Amino acid sequence: QVKLVESGGGSVQSGGSLRLSCLVSGYTYRTQCIVWFRQAPGKEREEVAMITGDGRASILGPMKARFIISQDKEKNIIFLQMNDLQSEDTATYYCAADRRGTDGCQHPCHGSQCDALNFWGQGTQVTVVS
Repeated sequence: QVKLVESGGGSVQSGGSLRLSCLVSGYTYRTQCIVWFRQAPGKEREEVAMITGDGRASILGPMKARFIISQDKEKNIIFLQMNDLQSEDTATYYCAADRRGTDGCQHPCHGSQCDALNFWGQGTQVTVVS
């Protein structure tokens, strides 16, 4: 059974940093594709970052300059380091494991198709205050 557990969210001042963690279990590691999504109230869910089991990583959109995705292979934890946080980063952040494995990172899902294509964590709230 695939299980993903996020942690590390909280409230932070604008310009501050947080590191989110995603503990992954029950998912074949070498072929995995782990994706961080976020969803703000009233907005569509968006992809933030992804990483494969062999370490190929990408940060999407305007977060490229501020976010870093990494992994601890031994503990199978995926990290999302978020720096210079702004109010627009306020959202619930979800960790997801693509059922297609590394193909999922090469061909990212879009919109509602992501619901069925991924195993999901419960989410962790990030709130950036001025």
